[in-house]
Amino acid sequence: MKTVKVTYTVQPSFVEQNKVNVATFINDLKKLNNPNLRYGAFLKEDGKTFVHISSFKNEDVQKVLFELPSFIEFQKQRDNSGLELEPQIETLDHIATTAPTLD
Repeated sequence: MKTVKVTYTVQPSFVEQNKVNVATFINDLKKLNNPNLRYGAFLKEDGKTFVHISSFKNEDVQKVLFELPSFIEFQKQRDNSGLELEPQIETLDHIATTAPTLD
């Protein structure tokens, strides 16, 4: 299982549009109903820093996300919005969870 955490900060004027863009690609992921992919997006207390955490059974499953048109559009708009903090990408090692793992 591969887990990735991405953190970035948008301009206050882009927060609402980013929420819409995130919801759009999350809805598209839900429609795929892929049991080997989990994705969550969160907004920090400052109201403009987003945290995305995704888990994939393997890199082939991760490609499903990277090739999703709504995810590509989300990234394009995010990156062109004048970010306050560029995406920080971290790979996380799984220790334990209450949910079934994707191993």
